[in-house]
Amino acid sequence: MKSNTKTLTEGPLAKQIFLVSLPLALSNLLQVLFNMSDVAVVGRFAGSTALGAVGSTSILVSLFTGFLIGLSGGINVLVARFYGARHEHDVEKTVHSAAIVSLIAGVVLLFVGLLGSPFMLRLLNTKDDLLPGAILYLRVYFLGMPALALYNFGNAVFSAIGDTKKPLMYLSIAGALNIALNLFFVIVCQLSVMGVALASAISQCVSAGLILHALTKVQDCYVLDTKKLHLDPATTKSILGLGLPAGFQNAIFAIANLFIQAGVNSFDSLMVKGNSAAANADAMIYDCMAAFYMACASFMSQNYGAGKPDRVKKSYFISLAYSFGVGLILGGSLFLFGCTFLALFTTESAVIDAGMKRVGVMGFAYCISAFMDCTIAASRGLGKTVVPTIIVVMGSCVFRVIWVYTIFAHFHTIPSLYALYPCSWALTALAEIVYFAHCYKESMRIFEQPKAAA
Repeated sequence: MKSNTKTLTEGPLAKQIFLVSLPLALSNLLQVLFNMSDVAVVGRFAGSTALGAVGSTSILVSLFTGFLIGLSGGINVLVARFYGARHEHDVEKTVHSAAIVSLIAGVVLLFVGLLGSPFMLRLLNTKDDLLPGAILYLRVYFLGMPALALYNFGNAVFSAIGDTKKPLMYLSIAGALNIALNLFFVIVCQLSVMGVALASAISQCVSAGLILHALTKVQDCYVLDTKKLHLDPATTKSILGLGLPAGFQNAIFAIANLFIQAGVNSFDSLMVKGNSAAANADAMIYDCMAAFYMACASFMSQNYGAGKPDRVKKSYFISLAYSFGVGLILGGSLFLFGCTFLALFTTESAVIDAGMKRVGVMGFAYCISAFMDCTIAASRGLGKTVVPTIIVVMGSCVFRVIWVYTIFAHFHTIPSLYALYPCSWALTALAEIVYFAHCYKESMRIFEQPKAAA
């Protein structure tokens, strides 16, 4: 290794995992807050129709960005493993193949957004008065998809070697620019929906440019050299083998949530508004917890590659403890101060009361998801991705759809709908833990000392 970058294979694990995860958590939180600013600006200065148009695209934006995040997870695991094992040539091949794979994925999604937006929005039964604005927003927003894919690629590489501060810094710069451009395009230029979409696309290009430039300047084997960009067949297969299942899992989650939203929509408008306000907490809490999942995969993969099985297991349990604690603290705070939180989004007491029905169930349920998500990340850190994806699709997607059409259909109460979250998390976590225990045992066999000949 040419640089003095400290790997994740030495030093006190609890401290290291916390220090690596904190910038990741702040990055995720900033991303949520910046997205909220898009909604706030368009709602405040462009009217309710523009607000509805932007809001109606959220499920599709989540679907495709979730796919890119899943794909970058495969990159993260491979770079971390090879970096921990000091296989510099493999790190180099992974970085340059992953850059091309990410760019191709971003371009494909760009054309899906440009050509398929009308069909996808009509499939979601978008209201006729919101449809033109929603189509325009998606088409402009998706112009930034290649840049978003490249940013996620760069973020995955830096996170894999334990540097999470640079992505945080670049995201902060791009996010501040996004807010400024939102205000300029909407208030000064009167571009309404197109303005916030254009601001997002530009800020994504800036964040991608900053992180790619940083990768070209590092003095280590993960440096990005444009002259070495090529698709190595074996490495590309490994990237897709790890990343595609995770990407499709995130996409399927978004689709499953459509059925839950349909259940919410079966109540009166007050309940729908209350759910929408309370759901803003989901991304904030989930994404803070997710920082420890990514750190878990990075630490486990590096230490596995470095041949340190004790640190592999400890990385899992420490990350799980952190993510559970964060979920418990943030969820508990939401439960205690839910009315104050909901007042940020509405002044109607009836809507706040409706939102508290969701908060009452979800407040102490978020921490349960740590057992599911952290175990999935741990399996992926060991290179296992297909089976964990199948388990989570069955347990947290198919199970939810069945719940909506059976238990919720029978009781038809808000608590019976929201209860599917902790139940599906607990069920999936149990299956994921059983599988992880099995694949961990199998993976650790390579470190067992051969028995001496008799």
